[in-house]
Amino acid sequence: LAKVAFQNQTSTQNAIINVAAIGISLNPAQKLAYLVPRKGAICLDISYMGLMHIAQQSGAIKWCQSAIVRRNDQFRREGLDKPPIHIYNDFDTEEQRGDIVGAYVTVKTDDGDYLTHTMRIDAIYSIRDRSEAWKKYKSDNSKKCPWVTDEEQMILKTVVKQAAKYWPRRERLDAAIDHVNTEGEEGINFAAERQQERDVTPAGDEIIKEINDVLIAMDKTWEENLLPVCSQIFRRDIRDSSELTQAEAVKALGFLKKKAAA
Repeated sequence: LAKVAFQNQTSTQNAIINVAAIGISLNPAQKLAYLVPRKGAICLDISYMGLMHIAQQSGAIKWCQSAIVRRNDQFRREGLDKPPIHIYNDFDTEEQRGDIVGAYVTVKTDDGDYLTHTMRIDAIYSIRDRSEAWKKYKSDNSKKCPWVTDEEQMILKTVVKQAAKYWPRRERLDAAIDHVNTEGEEGINFAAERQQERDVTPAGDEIIKEINDVLIAMDKTWEENLLPVCSQIFRRDIRDSSELTQAEAVKALGFLKKKAAA
């Protein structure tokens, strides 16, 4: 941390400015926020506890609690305006409590009501999979990713960020969430996703026939030879020629012709 801070003093200054602008403490005992090295720069990392602290301090809510639910826990919603019932043995191991099935956050409003937001683990992982930090980790495992080093903390932070959409709006809280989504690369880059949308035009009869002809000439079949390869290349389960897009069929035909010519 000290080495990166010395080498990139501008990023260190920017991180300190973000600390002041958002209004969060770096006291390690409070575990609200940290300065961390990332991509050769110093960045402000706000924990899920930090987000809840800002929500309380800014007056959006009075009280907040977030927790992970495991398969062998007892979890039950009691109603829209009551806190949920979550029962488990504090001294059980993770193996005894079972796999993570979801997470929730409960807040108390100014009116004394309780609001609970729950998320299934598959919904949380769906957000994780679309985050820039996770995408970079999957493309290069040497890169550090908080979803790998601090998975439970990231699960809790995700459910807090989603729940905050239903709380009274506060500028400080909005700024903190925007910071972790953008600077922390924990959010979804919708612009990039729009650019990556693929052409799903179905493959035409003409190119399917051409592929069939090449397969027959090579003494190969769709089921045993081509479809398994297509599933691997296009990274999805393809069980019939009708599931190919026009662009995928063109690539498959080109692949077959190269194999035939080899």
